[in-house]
Amino acid sequence: MPIRRTEFESGLRVVTERMPGVRSVGLGFWVLAGSRDEPPRISGSSHFLEHLLFKGTKTRSARDIAEAFDAVGGDVNAFTAKEYTCFYARVRDRDLPMAVDHLCDMLQSSAIRQADLEAERQVILEEIHMHDDTPDDLIHDLFNEALWPSHPLGRPILGTAESVTAASRDQVRRFYRRHYVPGNFAVVAAGNVEHEALLRLIGSHMETGRVRSEGPSRWNLRTAGHPPVPSGRTHVKRRKAEQVHICLGTNGVSRTDPDRFAFAIVNNAIGGGMSSRLFQEIRERRGLAYSVYCYHSMYAEAGLFAAYAGTTPGKAREVVDILSDQLADVAGGGLTEAEFDRAKGHVKGSLVLSLEDPSGRMSRLGKSEISHGEILTVSQVLGRIDAVTLEDARRAAGRVLTQPLSLAVLGPFDRKAFT
Repeated sequence: MPIRRTEFESGLRVVTERMPGVRSVGLGFWVLAGSRDEPPRISGSSHFLEHLLFKGTKTRSARDIAEAFDAVGGDVNAFTAKEYTCFYARVRDRDLPMAVDHLCDMLQSSAIRQADLEAERQVILEEIHMHDDTPDDLIHDLFNEALWPSHPLGRPILGTAESVTAASRDQVRRFYRRHYVPGNFAVVAAGNVEHEALLRLIGSHMETGRVRSEGPSRWNLRTAGHPPVPSGRTHVKRRKAEQVHICLGTNGVSRTDPDRFAFAIVNNAIGGGMSSRLFQEIRERRGLAYSVYCYHSMYAEAGLFAAYAGTTPGKAREVVDILSDQLADVAGGGLTEAEFDRAKGHVKGSLVLSLEDPSGRMSRLGKSEISHGEILTVSQVLGRIDAVTLEDARRAAGRVLTQPLSLAVLGPFDRKAFT
């Protein structure tokens, strides 16, 4: 089998997928720690820590780490999400030992010096300012806050300027020591990689314990609490601008929900491509927006569905009405067979095309392992999508889209303009 999985007594998991014919490896260290794991007073700590792990270890400087990857033409980077953080690299197969050595060192032996924290604090504040000055990014945080105002999933990943300014070295170090342990790590590699060779590399740099199991298994990686209730709130942030940014949506389905494949097709039919309802109705037919789409994010106990559009202030109310009407029509069973067939084909084709390189394969495996606790082959995923019927899709649409809708608007308006 091209996909192999090993779990150690420490809880560390190693997953590989061998891709014959390539000479590179996509490597990822996935950590079960994200913004939802932070108390409000230390909001942004997981993202802060992501930055600091590149600033040097007990034996390497930040420059040493950068030069090691530059010297072999490799890439190394990281990102923070709501439920996990990923440190990843892409290198030639012969340079995999170097990449494993450096990433293990960064994750286990970061120095987190006070001087580095102060320097990176300013970098993150600039990142927050840049995010706030990018309205088509900011609107999604505003929507999250409107939909789930009192839930950790509703908070921004970057934290706030206030929480980042107040963050101390002790707070970040405590978060680091608590969450960055082998039991929270999944090491994933795809490309020209031998599973046993990667196990030896990991074992030489990290305390793993004995092998607990080989092969596929299913683990509850994160306890799912009570799903947040969709608030149905409207949040309008007044800002003078030439374009209004709009998000309208509600709770989706969780990442373990049996309807997740059916709703993936619904999501695509509504706003996933150029033939989708929202693109055709709002952009092609009426010319009201350049960018219009929808998306569905899945978490342990809930999902988030949102439709986005950017338009001129004078057309904002019309666009909101169109979004509402289209979602209501699909919720009432209005998804046609032709729309369903196109969306199903689009979902399958997009999946396959995203897996043409080692990094794409590594990302799929990592998200499956760290989030779902199981890994489906591409054929298995395609089979589950194929099994969805039009009736399944209509049922999933009705289940999701009949919930209270929340609205977020960023533009030159007061709240009463959308009540």
